[in-house]
Amino acid sequence: MATRGLDFATLSLRDALDLAVLIEEEAGERYLEFAQQMETHHTPEAARFFTFMAGNEEKHRAALASRRATLFGNAPLTVTRAMIFDVEAPEYDEARAYMTPRQALTAALHSEEKAWSFFSQALPRVKDGEVKKLFEELLGDELEHQALVKREIAKLALDDAFRQEDFEDAPVGHD
Repeated sequence: MATRGLDFATLSLRDALDLAVLIEEEAGERYLEFAQQMETHHTPEAARFFTFMAGNEEKHRAALASRRATLFGNAPLTVTRAMIFDVEAPEYDEARAYMTPRQALTAALHSEEKAWSFFSQALPRVKDGEVKKLFEELLGDELEHQALVKREIAKLALDDAFRQEDFEDAPVGHD
């Protein structure tokens, strides 16, 4: 698991909501990093998709944060960003210079599958009924996100306009 210092058996609903908010926040930030990279490498289609995904993560984060605020007000956080890493965020090694839209979508799909796997592995360890219900809801959300990405992949042409190896430099010798 991509967590440190979290005991799912004793997780409260407040802590579970904080965890979910942080996961969405981390993923959104990573998508924005990728979008900036794609802009730098002049691959605007991939950049637009990563920006779109960052917006989706922000909407989900805001909804969870609002729910947390409604239920628990300004109660202090006990789950911190230091306790998670790459739960849903795309892996850094998935970003490539000159990514095609298909490669960007595939990276996003891997992230949504990773988030679903995280919650499905955590769920059996959860004891609190409200936390179980939240994690089941989050599992459903991740399946919806996967379906969204798969629909976008299906819209793409079968062949991408270029291949990664078209942009790799050949080794050079030194005299």
